[in-house]
Amino acid sequence: MSDDLKTRVERHSPSRGAGSPDVWGIYDPDTGSIQYVCACPATKQAALIDVVWNYDPKACAFSDRSLTQVLDLVAREGLSVAWILDTHPHADHVMASAGLKERTGAPTAIGAKVRDIAGIWAGLYNAPDLFDVDRDFDRLLDDGDTLPLGELALDVWLSPGHTLGSVSYICGDAGFVHDTLMQPDVGTSRTDFPGGSAPALWDSIQRILSLPEETRLYIGHDYGSADRRTPEWEATVARHLAENQHVCAGTQRDDWIDRRERRDATLPLPDRMLAALQVNLRGGRLPPCEADGHSYLKLPVGRF
Repeated sequence: MSDDLKTRVERHSPSRGAGSPDVWGIYDPDTGSIQYVCACPATKQAALIDVVWNYDPKACAFSDRSLTQVLDLVAREGLSVAWILDTHPHADHVMASAGLKERTGAPTAIGAKVRDIAGIWAGLYNAPDLFDVDRDFDRLLDDGDTLPLGELALDVWLSPGHTLGSVSYICGDAGFVHDTLMQPDVGTSRTDFPGGSAPALWDSIQRILSLPEETRLYIGHDYGSADRRTPEWEATVARHLAENQHVCAGTQRDDWIDRRERRDATLPLPDRMLAALQVNLRGGRLPPCEADGHSYLKLPVGRF
């Protein structure tokens, strides 16, 4: 049997009518990440969300195959890129935002609390001047901000828990909810990274699940399950309320927090994390080249 979790899967979720975007998801098998294109059907304006800059941790080498695949989709569908968005500074993949801006000219944006996340990680790398997020992102977004997208709009929701500054983007009947929920047969996302919080993630998830039940929710990662080897990333609010293994209707807050924290205590760090945060908190840019023409990443020995 073929294992679709090892292939680069693309799927289209078409607009359901007025006020509803077209959504394409592209699965990156190396990291289990899903990259999104959200587009206004009437104007063809699009937002690119959580696109991956491919990183090989064994060779400390980068490639742009995911970025190129997303832009090939944009060209094929006749879209114009209005926004390049990230939901948070990812620990498990490197963001392609700077590279996308170079190729499209579109502005980049992320949640404003990334300033606080940068402060945490500058301390962990023992480099207080390592990051300048106001320089490296075009927009830092607050809860309640709205981004125009043709005849549609993207509403910004602060959704902390996985990180303290994660944001969701709500566009009509589509919610891009990143590392909050997993697919219903898996549950929810981890909260043990610096600045993470299980109680905060519970509150974020409850807000997301208060959306209309027909809302399509798009998650940040999928790794399959014991019974499923095909990647999935879309499920309605109604399906999560009925089937989510961690937070279906009737789940008690304290029970979920205890379960989440006990599970998190068993999880290893993502293999790209210590490299990825140095790049992602620069908006997807490598550190400046040194005298030999190469960039170098710094690893905090023994901090984790």
